[in-house]
Amino acid sequence: MKVINIEDIKLNDAERQPCEVWTRVMGYLRPVSEFNKGKKSEFYTRKYFAEDKAQAVLDCGCSRIDVAAE
Repeated sequence: MKVINIEDIKLNDAERQPCEVWTRVMGYLRPVSEFNKGKKSEFYTRKYFAEDKAQAVLDCGCSRIDVAAE
């Protein structure tokens, strides 16, 4: 089996393919590219829950509430 080093893979812009991002809005999935300007701004400023960070706060007994959303 041949092992490929990810560092050796180089793509120029002509070889790249755009990725369409979908997200759940009001209970159904929609592509972000179809959002209006305000909804796109809200989407890109979202903070995502990180379970490992939340668990770290519980384990150390810290009282920081915002750690899970950093």
